[in-house]
Amino acid sequence: MTQFDDRERAFEAKFARDEEMQFRIIARRNRLLGEWAGRLMNLSEVETEAYAKDVVRADFEEAGDEDVIRKVLGDLTAAGVDCDEARIREALGHKLVEARRQLIESLD
Repeated sequence: MTQFDDRERAFEAKFARDEEMQFRIIARRNRLLGEWAGRLMNLSEVETEAYAKDVVRADFEEAGDEDVIRKVLGDLTAAGVDCDEARIREALGHKLVEARRQLIESLD
């Protein structure tokens, strides 16, 4: 039974590592999206950093990406930036690739 228990513990540990990595990638993606939106809104560097943190926090409102998209779209619209949901979703996809690359590079 110990071999089975060891194997089960190994799978549980791998699952926990994978979940943590996915969380870190999504948080970094959201931060990068916030920085992108901050630049579009012509925020200062300090304001952009604060805004990026707000975007990361917005992701905790509900499951999925809709809360982040809604926040960024609303903020861009309020700032007078001509942007639509499709452009934000496209940026979200690009930022996901960038976030994954950054995290992988940081592990090397």
